[in-house]
Amino acid sequence: MNISVCKLELRLPENESLKGKRQVIQSIITRLQNRYNVSVAEVDNQDLWQRATLGITCVSNHRKHANEILSSVVNFVAQNYPDVEMLSSEIEAFSAF
Repeated sequence: MNISVCKLELRLPENESLKGKRQVIQSIITRLQNRYNVSVAEVDNQDLWQRATLGITCVSNHRKHANEILSSVVNFVAQNYPDVEMLSSEIEAFSAF
């Protein structure tokens, strides 16, 4: 079993409130879950209205496949959310069992 984890640090420069941030982040989370069948959660910067950190995980039989899915997730966010600036993205893979 292979587990890949992605950490996305995002900046929302046009956002003006926590409510607006929640709308944008919830849209991203829902679309990623539906499109890629990954687990997604906001894991840091919950109190900052122009910053968000998302944790995304994927479990697969093959490490390469899990990493490809998370790379696709990163590209999807970059291409489909032009108002969101991606500050950093990190992908790590772990083997279990």
